[in-house]
Amino acid sequence: MTGRLRLWSYRWPHALMNALLPCSCALCGETAGAVVCLPCQRDHAAPGGARCPCCANPLGAHEVAGQRCAGCIAAAPAFDATLAAADYAAPLDSLVLRLKFGAQLPLAPWFAARMVDAVLAQPGWPLPELLCPVPLGPRRLVERGFNQALEIARPLSAALGVPLQPRLLVRAVDTAAQSGVAPSERAGNIHGAFEVANDALGKIQGRHIGVVDDVMTSGHTLNEIAATLKRAGAARVSNLVFARTPPH
Repeated sequence: MTGRLRLWSYRWPHALMNALLPCSCALCGETAGAVVCLPCQRDHAAPGGARCPCCANPLGAHEVAGQRCAGCIAAAPAFDATLAAADYAAPLDSLVLRLKFGAQLPLAPWFAARMVDAVLAQPGWPLPELLCPVPLGPRRLVERGFNQALEIARPLSAALGVPLQPRLLVRAVDTAAQSGVAPSERAGNIHGAFEVANDALGKIQGRHIGVVDDVMTSGHTLNEIAATLKRAGAARVSNLVFARTPPH
């Protein structure tokens, strides 16, 4: 089955269900066939301008589309590519918070669908061979009851036809949340936090691994994961995130 046919076969049952069971748009409150209505999706989640292919930050006026930004040239991260569906900005940031802290799990497939749109907007973008969600630490997983990255990765895996390996990585150190750590301390906070699962080495060596998360902010967490995967023999690591925090 071709990639586009696979995506169509994945989407049509959801479209039928949404037509039969309409809901209210999570952004404007109007009746909609999905968790976000098409007008709001068009206004707030349409593909944006050119981004750095490595870190997905918007490119500056003097930077060339398709080439790495000045930051990635000056200090190359451990990951090779990042694909982001949207900026982490109002009003979409409220949806991320409602998924993560409000357990509004129906938002996760919508995030995944926008990430698929981002893939389709870049013909020829090399798909990973495996998908791996960013793992939560045991304490935070118990508090939240779910891993939002995994909830996004499941429908994303089905839509892209890329196998999901949810236990490829483990969180060896239950670190403080990056959002509560000063930017200058985030790299140190996350250092050594991840390990490859004992039975996963054979799945990583020589392969292209896709790491899935809801938001990429400083990039330190994803960089630490990529470095861990590269040490285990991964040939390439790409990040697939719903939202990218613009640089300040």
